[in-house]
Amino acid sequence: MGIQQFRLPDVGEGLVEAEIVSWKVKPGDTVKLNDTVVEIETAKSLVELPVPFAGTVHELLVPEGETVDVGTPIIAVLTDAPDEPAAPAPKPAADEGRTAVLVGYGPRTTEAKRRPRKSGTPAEAPAGPRPAPASAPATSAAPAGLPAVAGGAAASASSPVAVSNVRVLAKPPVRKLAKDLGVDLGAVVASGPGGIVTRADVENHVSTPAAAVAAPTVVAGRGDTRVPVKGVQKVMAQAMVASAFTAPHVTEWITVDVSATMELVERLKADKAFRELKVSPLLIVAKAVTLAARRTPVINAAWDEQAQEIVYKGAVNLGIAAATPRGLIVPNIKNADQLTLPELCGALNGLVATAREGKTAPADQAGGSFTITNVGVFGVDAGTPIINPGEAAILAFGAVRKQPWVVNDEIVPRWITTLALSFDHRLIDGEKGSIFLADVASILEDPARALMF
Repeated sequence: MGIQQFRLPDVGEGLVEAEIVSWKVKPGDTVKLNDTVVEIETAKSLVELPVPFAGTVHELLVPEGETVDVGTPIIAVLTDAPDEPAAPAPKPAADEGRTAVLVGYGPRTTEAKRRPRKSGTPAEAPAGPRPAPASAPATSAAPAGLPAVAGGAAASASSPVAVSNVRVLAKPPVRKLAKDLGVDLGAVVASGPGGIVTRADVENHVSTPAAAVAAPTVVAGRGDTRVPVKGVQKVMAQAMVASAFTAPHVTEWITVDVSATMELVERLKADKAFRELKVSPLLIVAKAVTLAARRTPVINAAWDEQAQEIVYKGAVNLGIAAATPRGLIVPNIKNADQLTLPELCGALNGLVATAREGKTAPADQAGGSFTITNVGVFGVDAGTPIINPGEAAILAFGAVRKQPWVVNDEIVPRWITTLALSFDHRLIDGEKGSIFLADVASILEDPARALMF
């Protein structure tokens, strides 16, 4: 028998590091091949990692909350195989390269680049046996001065905010979902038998505009609060800066009577093809975008600076901007233009649910060609969205409100919304941008006719 070390793998997209969010095992536990042992957060999403061998957990090498490089040993398992050979001495920089540790598991580093998740984390213990980490309680006090954050983040000892998951009836998967989303179960309205909080209750709480996303509690007069920028939020910030200062943005608006769209949505809700699906106006906007993109292909293109070429995408990989407790992500529906309306609806439902759970895979966030940001769910009418890097345009879909509208020289109440299109002026001129925006608007004004083609 021997001890095998599982090293942090590269889970895709060339990621170089990840944070250990939560261990699913402890020393002494028996694991089978491909059992999930740890949940990590990359710059893209939360990922559950399976162990590549079977045996008994000998030691957890990295505590929760620390960020380590790809290739760093994170768990030791006692297996039937002989001991893993000792790591070779570091080579000079000129000879550095990838070391084959486990197939597909990225570069091996001689030292972990560890950054504590929050100040006050005990220093690393001296070499030698380490005690098994205690299970993290649902409510814990953090060093004074740290913000209180729902879902297991640091909480000030004097903060009035507390995560009350332990006092609420909920099954383990629902508790995990609440933790991932940064939701205090005590604030969720329970609909289950006997006052049990269900998965739907948590999802409805998050989808409510008034629901609070996990955020620091700032007390006036108590000094500044500093929160490290990392993970999804860090990548989002870098991408938005790069886009804003690289692509010359132009934004156009159009106000649209979407009463016919709202009527169609109600009819679809009663249609048996959509019986198990959640239908919303966003579905019709998404379909309108895919139809209009066929007629104005440059909208679904990208600027290749290095090659000095315009790349026309072969498929509409439709991105939907999703605000999650861990930051903004833009997962996309591959080949959205090839899907029927029920298929597109199902894909949208799945995309939103996965994003809220923090389980969107890196591959689902790559390769997008056009993005919709639905600011209307927050009661916002319009904005000037920043183009997602690698794309040429983005559409902001504003709130749908009943407003007075002139129809046949008469003022009548109608359902009205505003669409705002930002586009890269290097490849999309004002004419093309205007044609596309007007095309989307016309489809929403008369969707039944447009969707026949």
